[in-house]
Amino acid sequence: MPVYNPPLRDMQFVMHEVLNVTAEFQSMPQHAEVDVETINAVLEEAGKFASQVIFPLNISGDTEGCQLDRETHEVKTPTGFKEAYKTYVEGGWAALSCDPAYGGQGLPLVVNQCLYEMMNSANQAWTMYPGLTHGAYAALHTYGTDAQKDTYLPKMTSGEWTGTMCLTEPHCGTDLGLMRTKAEPLADGTYKITGNKIFISAGEHDMADNIIHLVLARLPDAPPGIKGVSLFIVPKFHVKADGSLGERNGIYCGGLEHKMGIHGNATAQIVIDGAIGTLVGQPNKGMQAMFVMMNAARLGVGNQSLGLTEVAYQNALAYAKDRIQMRSLTGPKAKDKPADPIIVHPDVRRMLLTAKAYAEGGRALAIYSSVLLEKAHNHPDEKVRKDSDEMLSLLTPITKAFLTDNGYNAATQCQQVFGGHGYIKEWGMEQFVRDARINMIYEGTNTIQSLDLLGRKVLGNNGATLKKFGKLVGALVMEEGVNEKMAEFINPLAVLGEQITKFTTEIGFKGLQNADEVGAAAVDYLRVAGHLVFGYFWARMAQVALREIAAGNTDPFYVAKLQTARFYFAKLFPETATLMRTARAGSKVLMDTDAALA
Repeated sequence: MPVYNPPLRDMQFVMHEVLNVTAEFQSMPQHAEVDVETINAVLEEAGKFASQVIFPLNISGDTEGCQLDRETHEVKTPTGFKEAYKTYVEGGWAALSCDPAYGGQGLPLVVNQCLYEMMNSANQAWTMYPGLTHGAYAALHTYGTDAQKDTYLPKMTSGEWTGTMCLTEPHCGTDLGLMRTKAEPLADGTYKITGNKIFISAGEHDMADNIIHLVLARLPDAPPGIKGVSLFIVPKFHVKADGSLGERNGIYCGGLEHKMGIHGNATAQIVIDGAIGTLVGQPNKGMQAMFVMMNAARLGVGNQSLGLTEVAYQNALAYAKDRIQMRSLTGPKAKDKPADPIIVHPDVRRMLLTAKAYAEGGRALAIYSSVLLEKAHNHPDEKVRKDSDEMLSLLTPITKAFLTDNGYNAATQCQQVFGGHGYIKEWGMEQFVRDARINMIYEGTNTIQSLDLLGRKVLGNNGATLKKFGKLVGALVMEEGVNEKMAEFINPLAVLGEQITKFTTEIGFKGLQNADEVGAAAVDYLRVAGHLVFGYFWARMAQVALREIAAGNTDPFYVAKLQTARFYFAKLFPETATLMRTARAGSKVLMDTDAALA
């Protein structure tokens, strides 16, 4: 059976020693009183919930899956899921970082980020039920009317009601401009909505009293394409004026997808048959509101893979220390045993360290992004809000795509550590691999994230935001450039920082001549940018570790951090050289291939 121990020490290291998040909170009145002790205490209890309540349901939930009653259209979640959700709600976890005006606890988003990392490690399929609600909450909190907020947010904050995002339709995936779902205005100001949606995560279940669907649809006079899409609240049960539940709305589950992974989550085919909904925001401006939820979901999906990377690593490490096979190439290490533990073999260590480096680098990026999101929403200085939002916009596709690519890679490598046992269900590794695979696809495939990064976030403003991140890199290089002990971390980072400017300019000029050049380079480009970001955070983590060791701190945590940083820069970071070369190969070798693909 697999194991999971919440990585509280590493979370504390990133938050308090590297990023000093409580100092960031001092400038935000609503968080000025939040201290290190409060954050640590909350996360310690969060770790207990993740490891003790939902982690034991992970394999059983995957085995049992969800069951649809085709007559009632109700979905039964796996045994124990409903009871675990009740514990989650009673513990106040749903309200952790929500607005106190609607019953939330008002804690910083970074606390919620760490809670969700641990829950994703413990049970990604279960975590998706409350996870989708946070995105729907954010969209309504930003664009809902006062009446909509008063009606829906208190129950979503408490966890009594959950939320979904209903975008995709059978004939269109990410190209939402092709959608056909219709919304007809009614005399009372509501809308009658008809259509079909697919791939709706947590679209139907038995864990909450009501499900608040956010549905994209077209008004009768809507312009064609994405500019003619509106957003509507369509609850599973109508909500009466006093807040109690009324009759069933005309929105229901017509089928469940039979998937490769996340079997414990109900991925629903949603039929909308004359359901009554209310408009969110302005007509034909639905994507503006939905992007609040979509961006939250993209950060959340990166967090899903971060969680899986961590739990896969923990289990592979434990197995490698216990499993004996063959002797070390440099002579027996466990002389009292007939063979050595496989952790003595170089390539086993390579696989383990790959997962460890990607988990710890991903954690730093995810926590940093949550602090940016907090500042973008709550900082009193408008310029800080704007700058934080701009930087987060750059980092969102990297967080989604780089962390999920790395997560699948890490889960597969950790499965490999187990050899044949990695293929067997009871060890849990094959489930981590299957669950990790979806994260590269949904909420915009990683290729779409790459196009968003290169086309919109970088070339769209002539690299202005990328240059701002480059200034962070440059400041660190200036600070530590003469420190010989930091050279192995700073030098490769400085080189890539210089190279990426020329690399970006070159692709931009080629793209002006032929847009396919951007499409051909985008995926490679995102990984280069991902390593620039990871390299920056790994250098900062190494900086802190070196300072602690120099000050006489004998905690082996800091030695481990340095060793992992050395591995990352020596074995993973150099991927950037190959990526820049393949990106420069251009589009001709891809597009001039009609005969090859005939």
